[in-house]
Amino acid sequence: MHEDASLRTPEAAWRALRAGNDRFAADRAERPNADLAQRQRVAGGQSPFAAVLGCSDSRVAAELVFDRGLGDLFVVRTAGHVLDATVVGSLEFAVDALGVPLLVVLGHDSCGAVAATLAARRDGTMPGGFVRDIVERVTPSVLVAEHAGQDAVDDVVRTHVRCTAEQVLERSTALRRAVDDGRLGVVGASYALTDGVVREEWSTGLS
Repeated sequence: MHEDASLRTPEAAWRALRAGNDRFAADRAERPNADLAQRQRVAGGQSPFAAVLGCSDSRVAAELVFDRGLGDLFVVRTAGHVLDATVVGSLEFAVDALGVPLLVVLGHDSCGAVAATLAARRDGTMPGGFVRDIVERVTPSVLVAEHAGQDAVDDVVRTHVRCTAEQVLERSTALRRAVDDGRLGVVGASYALTDGVVREEWSTGLS
């Protein structure tokens, strides 16, 4: 297992992710840690330097967006980056068991989960199946956005990112304690599908 000690603070981890996104957005991706040597190094264990809770959207793969490779990121993805007990438990594992110093909640523009929730609010009709569960979990963020006078999808996306990041810390005593102890920083960010840029929307635990 290979570990870069320089990336074990929230600030350093976020700088590394931003630098990787700068390369990706400028079409200068280096695609590090993706070779045979790295594959063999991480076969015996993992020590990622950041956890990413992202949307399942096929256009927003965290390792590509941040130009990182095998063993760098602990990634959890759900439609609309919605939370449930297994998602929060996975993030607690990343922080408490793996020592990850940074958690990024990554949303994106034109999010289908947000658009579906806005449509349900507008039409008064909920989708069927378990898609309904996703819409129900996005709804609190939409209500916050409505209270702020927001109705455009991309404005609501940014609010949903912030609400999700705050909700993670409200639900998890372990993650809240890690932030309070200075072991964890949390960033809410949004990704632009066209220009490839990740923009910080909210953060805590970073100096």
